[in-house]
Amino acid sequence: MIDPIAIAIGPLKIHWYGIIMGLAFFLGTYLARRNSKRSGIDPDHVLNMVVWIIPAAIICARLYYVIFEWDQYKGNLMDIIAVWKGGLAIHGGLIGGVLAGSWYIRKHNLPFLKLADVMMPSVILGQAIGRWGNFINQEAHGGPATAEFMAKFPAFIRDQMYIGGQYYHPTFLYESLWNLVVFVILLLMLYRFKKFDGQILFSYMILYSIGRFFIEGMRTDSLLIADTLRVAQLVSLSLIAIGLILFLVFARKGKQSRESHNTAE
Repeated sequence: MIDPIAIAIGPLKIHWYGIIMGLAFFLGTYLARRNSKRSGIDPDHVLNMVVWIIPAAIICARLYYVIFEWDQYKGNLMDIIAVWKGGLAIHGGLIGGVLAGSWYIRKHNLPFLKLADVMMPSVILGQAIGRWGNFINQEAHGGPATAEFMAKFPAFIRDQMYIGGQYYHPTFLYESLWNLVVFVILLLMLYRFKKFDGQILFSYMILYSIGRFFIEGMRTDSLLIADTLRVAQLVSLSLIAIGLILFLVFARKGKQSRESHNTAE
């Protein structure tokens, strides 16, 4: 088992979870700044916006999780701030990030969809990296798995997924790999196949949510409504539907705009 504490100096303890999340934010910010230059956006806006997005995303991700797991925290409110133990809900983080980003964009009169397209590859890359924090904390795993099945994985993953005398499906890994696939697709879209503003954002909503829906069904620690409905699956279905509708609407508008431009020439 991997010790969740990476460095301990007296009372100071630095957790792997925090290190991994910090790496995710750093690489995501670096990539977004590079992508902003290609899209004709001042990269300083990305950096300034991230200063607001990161704390908002962390706070909302934690609040989202605590709300659905209130019975776990109502007896010890101080545990609410112990984010290094895990318990950050991605959908809550997305809500916080969108709210903070929208506020900054509106304040500086920037193009929302164009900036969102720049940010989405960074978001999904950060999610792919962040899932390894779940691995360290032995959370966000699936149901029981056989030793024969787990033998297909590297020893360090197999050993970490051996919890309480039982192997469990490494769903953190499944989602991390799916997110990396989505990351490559979004990056290719942004660099070579973008036809209209919003294309990368809507594609993210669809592709990430498809993977999350199926992987969530394998997990044992899902946030629930009425003890039966998995919150992440309901949110994923909603994002898929909204993303598809917006993609089709904006793709049609983009096509009409290009046809009008060509006719005018």
